[in-house]
Amino acid sequence: MDKAIEYKSAGDHALVAEFGNEISKKINEQVRALAYLLQQEGVKGVTETVPTYRSLMIHYNPLVIDQKSLITELKKREEKLKELKMPPPLITEIPTIYGGAYGPDLEDVAKHAGVSEEEVIQIHSSGEYLIYMLGFTPGFPYLGGMDPRIAAPRLNSPRKKITRGSVGIADAQTGIYSLDSPGGWRLIGWTPVALFDPKGTPPFLLKAGDYIKFCPIDHEEYEKIQRELKAGGVPWKTYRKDEEKGSM
Repeated sequence: MDKAIEYKSAGDHALVAEFGNEISKKINEQVRALAYLLQQEGVKGVTETVPTYRSLMIHYNPLVIDQKSLITELKKREEKLKELKMPPPLITEIPTIYGGAYGPDLEDVAKHAGVSEEEVIQIHSSGEYLIYMLGFTPGFPYLGGMDPRIAAPRLNSPRKKITRGSVGIADAQTGIYSLDSPGGWRLIGWTPVALFDPKGTPPFLLKAGDYIKFCPIDHEEYEKIQRELKAGGVPWKTYRKDEEKGSM
């Protein structure tokens, strides 16, 4: 690690491990490595870890381990992070219907970029997006890797309600609304895939460190996917990033 990890108190049952002060893939990998190591080895008293762009929040039971002892346990593991091998990341393909009522801001994004709507779709769907973290609403992925050519500013006045599954752009970021919520991102499409199911195991479709890829679909394909979902199917593909495409 280039920079020493800083440990900061976050109340009487949480600790934050900070790895830096910038958003970078390298720092985020270190954050996720510590989360993975704690998951694999376990530290008595640690109840949950929450990775973010540049830090890891560690929840613990103060009746089992105090903060000073927890920091000692974490420092013991810092050297292991250098040699730790993480599981290969997965890519989940997200079927997305672009434009029209599903993406009411696609035209504005295209005009801002000086390209056609079709080019926005092609550019947006050609990338593989790293999931840095989940947040804002349960399952909402903060993604990296969007082509700056289609960056667009947030709306001046946020919408009071954005439908779950809406795909949006805000400045140099793109994301998917996991729940109905207010929001100011410019909407370019929609996916029928649910990112959050409170009854699911796990409840989140995606996780930090994996990737997603947007796959354009037309209305006929959209209707087919809706029928598959109602029948309990899984109409999307997930595969290892280092392997050929294939369903899992």
